[in-house]
Amino acid sequence: NPQWDAAYLASLIAVNTTMRACELKGLCLGDIDLFAKAVSIRRDSTKTDAGCREIPLNDTALWAVVRLMERARVLGATDVEHFLFPAFRFKHTKGSQPVVGAAYDPTQAMKTWRTAWRSLKKAAGLPKLRFHDLRHTCITKLAEAGVPDHVLMSISGHLSPEMIKHYSHIRSKAKQAAVAAIQSYHPPEVREITPAPL
Repeated sequence: NPQWDAAYLASLIAVNTTMRACELKGLCLGDIDLFAKAVSIRRDSTKTDAGCREIPLNDTALWAVVRLMERARVLGATDVEHFLFPAFRFKHTKGSQPVVGAAYDPTQAMKTWRTAWRSLKKAAGLPKLRFHDLRHTCITKLAEAGVPDHVLMSISGHLSPEMIKHYSHIRSKAKQAAVAAIQSYHPPEVREITPAPL
């Protein structure tokens, strides 16, 4: 459904980059470097100073970003300070103010994709999935892959000590499962040895 494009593409980026919804909505065209395959998160779009970071894009995230850039251009975003998710103007007008020109304002960020997200979750059979769960899924996958804590923090931004412990535990369980999967030697059963008579 084309009306779900923004939420769908945002979800692909979130699950592949650890980005929060507010960080995605705060992205401007100038924050995206297609040659370096990375996006920069600025302080005004994240929760804390520690949230400012540069995030590399894997192939899936890069594909979604390019689709969103094409969408943003169609909606009027052409300057580096224009938002990747332009705001729908009718959401920001009072009843007495006339809306002139395009229905989207690229100088303002989209406020929500809640309706599209709910429809998308329902169609996917995942009614309880929260958008923020995608961030945790990405961090969990990185932890399971053995990514060190400092790299995990540089990609995801601020993580509390409790969350670092949580993801370290996930990493430890992944290592245990990995070594169990490669176990090839199965020692014979131990039987009781009876000493021979003298």
